[in-house]
Amino acid sequence: MLMKQLIEVYDLLDSSYASGKQVEQYLKGIRSDADVEVYTLEGPKGKTDMVKVRIPGTKGKSKGMNAPTIGLLGRLGGLGARPERIGFVSDGDGALVAISLASKILDMQNKGDYLDGDVFISTHVCPDAPTREHHPVPFMDSPVNMAQVNREEVTEELDAILSVDTTKGNRIINTRGFAISPTVKDGYILKVSESILDLMQMTTGKQPFVYALSQQDITPYGNGLYHLNSILQPATATKAPVIGVAITTEAPVAGCATGATHITDCEESARFMLEVAKAYGRGECSFYDETEYERIQYLYGNMEHFQTLGTGNECDDDA
Repeated sequence: MLMKQLIEVYDLLDSSYASGKQVEQYLKGIRSDADVEVYTLEGPKGKTDMVKVRIPGTKGKSKGMNAPTIGLLGRLGGLGARPERIGFVSDGDGALVAISLASKILDMQNKGDYLDGDVFISTHVCPDAPTREHHPVPFMDSPVNMAQVNREEVTEELDAILSVDTTKGNRIINTRGFAISPTVKDGYILKVSESILDLMQMTTGKQPFVYALSQQDITPYGNGLYHLNSILQPATATKAPVIGVAITTEAPVAGCATGATHITDCEESARFMLEVAKAYGRGECSFYDETEYERIQYLYGNMEHFQTLGTGNECDDDA
């Protein structure tokens, strides 16, 4: 259970003074030797604090061994939309889950439980992000360009990525809780991972939910195309397979809405991501079928051009 961590982190982030330094102090209060990196990232619409946490596994690359490294990325525009809105906004759920996962894994180590593989957790902290119009409900905007965030949070060390984000401002996913995406890799939308579905079913006790992706959703922001949201943007900046973990609602809810964080849904999402991290480091789950991926590339060629802005594109990064 991660309810304790979520309540603590929510209390920390639900503040006009929320900052990366406060997150660092909180995590180092759990383990003084925690590897937490915080710095300010400035963009065209303001600034935000990047937070990166690296947690070594017993058989991870950081120990000179070969257990794979998983990235748990909390996607968002901002934690708040001050002064337009007062309080923690729905869009902040990605950061809430990511930082709570860091807290939980560090606490597990205090209790003698270590994951096999290294875990990299990244998100950013901004209590006063802008908003922008989007159908059917307004989006939270970001103070920095999406490409800037991708460059900071997607690193060469990652073998697979779970990207968690509020995904409530749409009519694509009509269930309360969370849903996962098919695996995205190198411009391909691949089949849904059976082992990931198994873990979702185990942690929720329900049939798993999978949300629909369009080809537009896995292209970079800035090409003028529709995007469900930014949840799959990490897939534009890495060769690692990426699965989106979408925190969802039955009815569309604006990302800038306050009072719209459902802590039980966040806990369920975080618990699922933790179980994936455990299993992935042990080699007990896979994000995609490597043999079939080689076959699809042989038959249909390279699709990496979908990770770019395309040809003749002069749009802004966040279009």
